[in-house]
Amino acid sequence: MRLIVLTAVLFALTGNAMAAPAAPVERKHVGNRVSENVPEIPGDLLERLNRYQNTRGAALAGWTKDGCLLIGTRFAETNQAHRVCQPLGMREQLTFYPEPVAGLTPAPPQAWRDGFVFAKDKGGDEFSQLYWFDAQTRSTTLLTDGKRSQNSGTVINRDGTLLAYASTARNGTDRDIWLRDTRAGTSRLLLSAGGSWSPLDFSPDGKELLVSRYVSATESYPGAVDLATGKLETFPVDGGKAAFGRFAYALSGTGVYFISDEPVAGQPSEFSRLRFHDPATGKLEVLTADVPWDVEDFALSHDGRHLVYFTNEDGIGKAHLLALPSHRPVALPELPVGVVDGGEFSPDGTRLAITLNTSTSPSDVYVIGLADRSLVRWTQSEVGGLDTMKFVSPSLVRYPTFDQVGGKPRTIPAFYYVPAKVPAGRRLPVIISIHGGPEGQSVPSFNAGTQFLVNELGVAVIVPNVRGSTGYGKTFLSLDNADKREDSVKDIGALLDWIAQQPELDASRVGVVGGSYGGYMVLASLTHYSDRIRAGIDVVGISDFTTFLTHTESYRRDLRRAEYGDERDPAMKAVFDRISPLRNAARIKAPLFVAQGRNDPRVPYTEAEQIAKAVRASGEPVWFLMFDDEGHGFRKKSNADYFGAASILFWQQHLLD
Repeated sequence: MRLIVLTAVLFALTGNAMAAPAAPVERKHVGNRVSENVPEIPGDLLERLNRYQNTRGAALAGWTKDGCLLIGTRFAETNQAHRVCQPLGMREQLTFYPEPVAGLTPAPPQAWRDGFVFAKDKGGDEFSQLYWFDAQTRSTTLLTDGKRSQNSGTVINRDGTLLAYASTARNGTDRDIWLRDTRAGTSRLLLSAGGSWSPLDFSPDGKELLVSRYVSATESYPGAVDLATGKLETFPVDGGKAAFGRFAYALSGTGVYFISDEPVAGQPSEFSRLRFHDPATGKLEVLTADVPWDVEDFALSHDGRHLVYFTNEDGIGKAHLLALPSHRPVALPELPVGVVDGGEFSPDGTRLAITLNTSTSPSDVYVIGLADRSLVRWTQSEVGGLDTMKFVSPSLVRYPTFDQVGGKPRTIPAFYYVPAKVPAGRRLPVIISIHGGPEGQSVPSFNAGTQFLVNELGVAVIVPNVRGSTGYGKTFLSLDNADKREDSVKDIGALLDWIAQQPELDASRVGVVGGSYGGYMVLASLTHYSDRIRAGIDVVGISDFTTFLTHTESYRRDLRRAEYGDERDPAMKAVFDRISPLRNAARIKAPLFVAQGRNDPRVPYTEAEQIAKAVRASGEPVWFLMFDDEGHGFRKKSNADYFGAASILFWQQHLLD
C-alpha cells in the first residue's frame, strides 16, 4: 500500500559531471515543515480547497461487548478511536492523541474484560507500540516494550485471557510472535523462527495459535504453534509455493477456513480462493472455485452460524454470505459500487457491520440485518458541505499496451474520471495517478483531491493498474518482478499513446503523480517520457533501488528484496544502476515536485533529497517539501492540507497555465 536517501557523489551517479553548478536554493523551516522553491499558497486557492479538505471518513474496527460499534475517524488533526451506539448516533471520541491511532482490536464478546487494543507510533516512524484501552476506567496501559520496535497484528482469544502480536523487539529485524497473559500482565516470546511472522487465530480450546510467515505477495507459509510447548507445525503447501491470506478456526474447532492461491484439483489457480479443510476427515473444500477473482478477506460470526467473505472483482468490492456448516449462500442486500471492507458480526450473530466507500462518498459504516436483509447507515461522515450529487464517478477502461497475451494486445485496466460538462471542442488536461505497492491496486474509492481536480479545475484523471498490481491474477502480479521492472513503466508509455487518441484529451498537457512505488513510477516515467509529460509529483518515492534497499529499515529489507531483487547480486545491481531514476536524472526534462516525511522507515528521506538535488543540477525546476513529524505519507490534517494546496498550485503553474 512508502520511503527515502542521499549521496555525496551526485554528479557521478547522474552522469552529469559537466553540468554547471545549480544556483543556491533557500531551505525554509516553518515549524515541522521544510521546503525549497515552494511558493506561498495564495489565499483564494486555500479558500477554494477548504471544503474539499474538510471531508472525512469512518472505518469499522468491530463491535463492543454492549453492542456499540468501535470506529476510527478524525474530528481534529488525527485519526482517533470513537464509539457509536445507534444508527447515525453521536460519535463518542475515546482516544485523544496528537499522533493517529490504528490497529483497533476490540475484545471478543466473551472476554473477561471490556476494551480494545490500539497501536500508536511517533511522527510516522512506524515503530508502533500497542496499548490497552479499558472500557470501564477509560485508562490506557502500554503492552509492548516502548522502544524502537514495531508491534502489530493483535489477535485476542475468545475469553480474552491471551493476546498475541507480532514484534521486532528481539533483534529489530525479524518479526516474532509474542504472547501476553492479560490477567497476569506478562508477555513472553512464543515463536522466534526468523522471518516475518504474524498471528492469525487462537483455536477454540485456547491451546494453539495459527500463524503465517510472509515472504512476498506470492509466497507465505502457514502453521500452528502449541502454546504450551512453543512447537511449530508448518502446514503442507500444495504446489510448494503459494500466497495465503486469513486463516481462522471453525467454531467447532474441527477445521479451518483460509484463503490461498494453491492449485485446485491439480490445476494452477490464478486467484486466491476461500477454502475449508477438516484435518480429522482430510476433506478440503474450495468454496469459491467458480469465482474468477481474488477473495481478499472473510469473517466468522461468534455463534458459528455464518461466514462473510469479500471479493475484489475488477477493482469493485463484493460481499458474500454463507450459512454454516452447510456453506449454503445467503442473500445480502445490494450494495453500492465501490469498496467493501471491515466485515464484523455483532456479538449475537444477527447483524453484520461493514465499511462502504464509493467514488462519490467517503468511507462510512453500515449494518446489515441478516434476517430481513436491511442495510442501515450508522455513520454519515462530513463532506465539507459539498453537494455529493456533483461528484464524478469514474468509468473503467482498458487500454492496449506493448506486449501480447494469446496473440492479442495485453490490456491495462484504469479508472477514468472526466468532468461532467465539457464544452464542445475543449481538450482536457490530464493527470495520471499511479498507485504504490507495487503489489497494490487502485480502486474506485473516494478521493477529495481527485474531485477537486475534476470539478473545480476541469482536469481529467486517469488511475491505471499497471502490471504488478494485485487483483488480476498472480501472472499479472509477477510481470514486473526483478529485471522486468521497467515493463510497468512501458504501460505508462502505452497510456500516453491512448491519451493521444482520445479526442477530449490534450496530450500536450499530461502530468503524473504517485506515492511510494508510485513515486518511483513518476520518476521513471519522466526519465523515459519527459517529451510527453509536462510535470510530475513524486511522494515518498524510490529514486535509487540500491540506496533504497541499503537504507530501508532492516525488518523490511528482505521483504523488498523478494519483490525488487537483491542489490548484493552483481547482475541485479547492474539492472538497478541502469533503471534507477537517480542514475538517469539528467533525462528528466520537466518540472518536478518531491514530497517526503522525515521519519519514513520504508523509503528513507534521503531518496527524496538526492533526486531533488540531481534533477535541480540538470537545470529543471524542483519543488521540495518535507515534514519532520511525518513518515510514509501525511497523516496529520494540517500537513496533508498544506501538501494538497501546494500540489494544486504546482499543477496550476506547470500543467494548466
